[in-house]
Amino acid sequence: MAWSTRELADLAGTTVNAVRHYHQLGLLAEPERRVNGYKQYGVPHLVALLRVRRLVELGVPLGQIQLLQEGGEGSQEALHEVDAQLEERIAQLQQAREDIAAIVAEDAPAHAPRGFERVAARLSEADRSMIHISSKLYDSEALDDLRQMVAADIESEAERAFEALPADAPEAERIRLGDALAPSLAQHLTDYPWLQDPAGRLAKDERISQATFVEAVVTLYNEAQVEVLARAGVAARALLQARGTPLPPLAGAASPEVEGGEAAGDAAAREADGRARDRGEHDSTEHDGTEHDGTAAS
Repeated sequence: MAWSTRELADLAGTTVNAVRHYHQLGLLAEPERRVNGYKQYGVPHLVALLRVRRLVELGVPLGQIQLLQEGGEGSQEALHEVDAQLEERIAQLQQAREDIAAIVAEDAPAHAPRGFERVAARLSEADRSMIHISSKLYDSEALDDLRQMVAADIESEAERAFEALPADAPEAERIRLGDALAPSLAQHLTDYPWLQDPAGRLAKDERISQATFVEAVVTLYNEAQVEVLARAGVAARALLQARGTPLPPLAGAASPEVEGGEAAGDAAAREADGRARDRGEHDSTEHDGTEHDGTAAS
């Protein structure tokens, strides 16, 4: 009995396109054609196709199937590699299921950062975004500490005021809020000393991490909030110095604590100030059609 391509695919539980692809890869021999030009497959083709499908079901990459079919040297090693890949994939799927369960249980946003499901719904969009970025910049232990810091601060009055701070907040409010955030930041610097020099907890290159952190802060928070972060960092260090707490020189790396890192806060404040000036100069140029250099046009 001879089968058509579609009939062969149906028997093997696959598709016509898959059969054609196996022909192209040399995994399945081309059959003879009938007088009318249609392919006619026999039992040997069915067996060969079923063997290919069996290896595909085992997770063997198509590029390794011929090696395993031949059963030569290296076939056992190839199977061990496939098994290791499957083990890794199973772990990923299990983690995904655990993450989904946590998101559902806490009624958190679907994109909530792993480990922050319990607090994600109460975080601002900017804070959630910063945590997502931090999850790629810092190691797992740093993220565990960050979870503790976020949980401790999320319900504070100062934190809520920071989230609601408008870009045009008056200077007095910026100063007040920076001072209000300083005690909790000082406590974090005491409880987690590595925040004062986070370079050792980075998962990425220090220069790239610093630049990414500063860019994220300036992009996600408004001008007033960035200034408050810098002020809070200065005030927190002043509190610790007043207590006699030894402080290392300011490190270049950025702290994953959004309110932390005086050096990072200063860098972000300078970046925000520069962008504000650039916007002002651009707006002035568009307003009167001339380029301003700080003097009135004559």
